[in-house]
Amino acid sequence: MIPREPLHTESNAEKQVFDQLRAAFSGPGQTGWFAMHSLNLPRHEYKRFGEIDFIVCGPDGLFVLEVKGGGVSCRDGVWETRNKHGATRLKESPFKQAEGALHGLRKKLPPQFEHAFVLGYGVVMPGVENLPESAEWDRTVLADAKDFKQFEKWLSRLIKHWHAKDARKPRATSDQLKHLQQLLRPDFEAVVPLHVTAGAVESRIARLTEEQLRLIDAVEANDRVICSGGAGTGKTMLGLELAKRWTAAGMNVAMTCHSPWLKSFLDRNPLAGLTVCLSDSIHLAARRYGIEKFDAVVVDEGQDILNMESLSKVDAYLKGGLDKGRWCFFHDINNQSGLCGAYVPDAYEYLSIFAPTKIPLRTNCRNSLPILNRIQDALQADMGNPGVGDGPSVRESFASDQQKAIQFVENELKTLTEEDGFMYGDIVILSHLPFEESLASFLSPRWHKSISILDGASPLSSDRQSIGFAQIPDFKGLESEVIVLIDLPAPGSRADLRSLHYVGMSRARAMLSMITVANR
Repeated sequence: MIPREPLHTESNAEKQVFDQLRAAFSGPGQTGWFAMHSLNLPRHEYKRFGEIDFIVCGPDGLFVLEVKGGGVSCRDGVWETRNKHGATRLKESPFKQAEGALHGLRKKLPPQFEHAFVLGYGVVMPGVENLPESAEWDRTVLADAKDFKQFEKWLSRLIKHWHAKDARKPRATSDQLKHLQQLLRPDFEAVVPLHVTAGAVESRIARLTEEQLRLIDAVEANDRVICSGGAGTGKTMLGLELAKRWTAAGMNVAMTCHSPWLKSFLDRNPLAGLTVCLSDSIHLAARRYGIEKFDAVVVDEGQDILNMESLSKVDAYLKGGLDKGRWCFFHDINNQSGLCGAYVPDAYEYLSIFAPTKIPLRTNCRNSLPILNRIQDALQADMGNPGVGDGPSVRESFASDQQKAIQFVENELKTLTEEDGFMYGDIVILSHLPFEESLASFLSPRWHKSISILDGASPLSSDRQSIGFAQIPDFKGLESEVIVLIDLPAPGSRADLRSLHYVGMSRARAMLSMITVANR
């Protein structure tokens, strides 16, 4: 019996049949037979999904049993079963159900099994007596209450009945039966691949993103807003959604950022009325499109343009200026000075003079919990409250020299792609060094040719078939399912590299791997 005890069922009739089958094949001379309870059938003859109550299989063939408990009736061709819960109308007769399940099972079997086995079906109704004869079914395939009391004899008659219909088929061998058993209900211990775990993280991120969009209602209701949050709190996504709403209202909107790569990403799906430009080039964008002044401005990566020169350009090309115009300023509350742009505290104070509504973003909707915890522990960065949930552990390898570090990188890429199940396009290698100076350039030919150096048009391409490589400053504002961070010492070990670690580590949505090397 597979399993050894009945699977969860409320049917007393199925439990009774289970016991009868176990007794029938427990005697001498019954080796090679097995019975399975409750086999799911994704390929039914005409149902989207079906279930076989029992399969009985041995040297003499394979037989499907449909079990009906309680009372059974048929009026004007409509079948019903009755139990203590009441009557249930059947879409077809129990005999049609058994026949349909058998046909569905035949489609699942490889051709060699269909030709090697006698196939048949039966219907077992332990609570029914004196079911009348009918042209719609063969009495031999039915076990009613009387037959059920002598179940082994009925089962023997059922097998002979189907053998008589196809006497040319030989008896199944023990090897064929073992193979069939594994095919129908294999024994296995499945380990969840890491890419599947990461996929669960991705779906949670999508749901959190939808929740974050509700904040836009508050932002949209105010003319001037400063929206602050750490990496991964959804600033770019919220800024883009706000720009969509303002353009839908008929406004000419400028969305500015500091990173050329982020600009390329934002500009990928153009919207009527939306101009995406670099923050220091808003004047050039206005002239290019013949716009004297924009109706509204969305500033992303605001921490990188917090200087008076950049703010004065936004002020000059916004209707009403920063004082009375409509704008939303998204910025990272963590200090990233020295990486991109120029951060001047006085400029933030100047922006605050215009009495903007200040909205904090407190939920991190990018990074899984292990990544979030590692960044916060190492860098003491304010990353927001964890919103994504658990995910794969952060992997860290420490090498004493460059050669060992190269081997660690190769081993990690092999593990990610061959064992964890990630596609090449899921992975981005980040370094603060150009490719020619990074560990990636010293990899063996197998991995070297599998890496493509990314540019502004390629980092988030859905059809990328290679492992990506980018410098950390270029990838700022972007993200990837898997990040392999190389060429840096351990996070938190050097204050002057804190910004690089912060940006590089926070780009990973689901999986972060860091290979560090001393004196690199």
